[in-house]
Amino acid sequence: MQVRRVQDIEYQLLAGAERKTTDIVIERDGVVRVRPPKKMTPEQVDETVLSKRMWIYRNLAEWHDLNATKVVREWVNGESFLYLGSSYRLTLVDAQLEALKLKDGRFQLLRSVMETEGPAGAQRAFEQFYKDHGQSRIARRVADLAPKVGVVAGAVQIKDLGFRWANCTSEGSLHFHWKCLMAPLTVIDYIVVHELCHLRHRDHSEAFWNEIDKVLPNYRERKEWLRQRGAHLAL
Repeated sequence: MQVRRVQDIEYQLLAGAERKTTDIVIERDGVVRVRPPKKMTPEQVDETVLSKRMWIYRNLAEWHDLNATKVVREWVNGESFLYLGSSYRLTLVDAQLEALKLKDGRFQLLRSVMETEGPAGAQRAFEQFYKDHGQSRIARRVADLAPKVGVVAGAVQIKDLGFRWANCTSEGSLHFHWKCLMAPLTVIDYIVVHELCHLRHRDHSEAFWNEIDKVLPNYRERKEWLRQRGAHLAL
């Protein structure tokens, strides 16, 4: 990967792939990443990026607007945290076996976690909760939806993917960010189908989106939900 600049647009140039079109993506961290066909030279990629500059400007402006409203949560009684699209209040408790559990409509966090490890420990407890509960849930959705896409998926993992919601490897393994577990089930299904369709089409070509449309005819609504509210899926 190399960082390039054309006029006032800085972007990360990824390794070329077996594809016909150049894929330009505004990541969740606001970074512009470009993956071109293998045969394109860096100078040709610069020309393509320049030709798409109005699209890039518009999407970067939207990114700044959406992230200006990012929610910052505190680790106190009564604070709200998301799970599968629903909001649950936090309660600090004096004794329980797990550091964090969802019980009686509330997230119950062991008070000693805050006392000994502070906010960093509380965040780790939430991340582990999402990973533990997300593993089986998302693996089931992958198993249910893969036949509809017509692919066979490899191993499923829930992990921290930085500013990506999910990715798939060349071997067919699927990785999902633990933050996905904050989204509604309909949006999680969209993320799952998105990655499954990448097993057929590695790019974001028209054929790729048509493949998603076959499985989720209303995928655009779910995609838009994620674009507008993704910044709120945070600790």
